[in-house]
Amino acid sequence: MQQRARWHREPGRRNAAVILRWIGRFVIGAILIALVVVLGTAGRVWQVARMSDNGPADAIVVLGAAQYNGVPTDVFQARLDQAASLYRDGAAALIVTVGGKQEGDAFTEAAAGRTYLIGQDVPAAHILAVEEGSDTIESVDAVARELAERGLGSIIITTDPWHSLRTRIMARDAGLDATTAPVRSGPAVWTRESQFKGIARETAALLYYQVTHSSQDLPYAPSL
Repeated sequence: MQQRARWHREPGRRNAAVILRWIGRFVIGAILIALVVVLGTAGRVWQVARMSDNGPADAIVVLGAAQYNGVPTDVFQARLDQAASLYRDGAAALIVTVGGKQEGDAFTEAAAGRTYLIGQDVPAAHILAVEEGSDTIESVDAVARELAERGLGSIIITTDPWHSLRTRIMARDAGLDATTAPVRSGPAVWTRESQFKGIARETAALLYYQVTHSSQDLPYAPSL
């Protein structure tokens, strides 16, 4: 009787062991796939960060960043300087600044950017301030609407290098013919640490966008 009972228990144990092995393989496979997706996305973020398009295009779009009492932070200034340089090189005849304001702010990011560019001898008539957007996707959508009303569709985006891929994808999803010319100066590229954090942050943000089609914007540094 004991041998018969043991014989009946053995197949059950073997089946349980087989199931556990398959579960283990599935978990390991899922982890490996996730790693491939994350590393592949990070590699693409890094690759696009190194690319730069100097036009021609209908407009240069400067994505907003923090400003204090109308004065751009270092991050924002780097983007504006890049846009001014592209404008002088003939990349486009129009610069679009975009971005709303935080609670308590007296100025929008777009208005602060426009004022700064005028101070850099960019003609006011060649600057369009789109005073909307509290995150990347809102800003991109606002720009797409404004340019569509003017019959314009091709843009060069100036932003931080690691932000370039996500922004370009969002702009193309909004119907714009978008390329990027990221900054080569400023807090986003000052140190290896800031570069690594930027890539990690944008990898996560891009994956989040691809799943949810919403924006998850986090600053690179407290000064952003």
